[in-house]
Amino acid sequence: MYDDIARLILDSRRILFITGAGISADSGLPTYRGVGGLYEEELTSEGCSIEEALSGPMLASRPEITWKYLLQIARNCSQATPNGAHRIIASLEANVPEIIVYTQNIDGLHAAAGSSNLIEIHGNLHHLHCTHCRFRATVENYDDLSVPPLCPKCFAPLRPEVVLFGEALPTEAIGRLEDECAQGFDLLFSIGTSSLFPYIVEPVIWAKQAGTPCIEINPGETSVSGIVDLAIRERAAPAMEAIWQALQDH
Repeated sequence: MYDDIARLILDSRRILFITGAGISADSGLPTYRGVGGLYEEELTSEGCSIEEALSGPMLASRPEITWKYLLQIARNCSQATPNGAHRIIASLEANVPEIIVYTQNIDGLHAAAGSSNLIEIHGNLHHLHCTHCRFRATVENYDDLSVPPLCPKCFAPLRPEVVLFGEALPTEAIGRLEDECAQGFDLLFSIGTSSLFPYIVEPVIWAKQAGTPCIEINPGETSVSGIVDLAIRERAAPAMEAIWQALQDH
């Protein structure tokens, strides 16, 4: 199986990797509720759901609540480092002319691993911008931020460049995905995503209709399991490490 996948990779010029929270599980990030999958309680201490706390309307009306939970997520992410799956996907850029990574994750681990062609459909926690003026900043972590952090230019609240609950997906990222899909792929991987959202499932359907081999790596069944050509019931890091070993043997 892994030898066959290695041959497909070596014969490919363009590969799309679709990744979700499961690829970061081997970095110590849990996959349960909340933005980035980092909250498990039914209600927050404020009596609202985590989806309400991490929503656009809450950020606008009570930014201190939203930022309280953003800081919790950021602390978890700051302790995580790229695992074998992240690093191998980045390393494949030396073997394949075009590797495109389309991720739901906001943890920045693909970028930290060295992937250069990233579509972060839900944004990135490390990028901040002002809710009022054009100020932008990139931060390594949130350790020195107040709650909520304020813009140094106009003193309005800052926010991370992530999609909060109730907000639309970024049009630029959607446009980039459509452009990449229009060019087609030689191979598609869906790794560690439950594939619950149409914008995650649709690239798999498009690829399958175009005759592109599609491979899923996920410990459990998902909504694309019946679409892909091969479903590997394994965690992301061990599976990608086995694929990498097979590549070295060729």
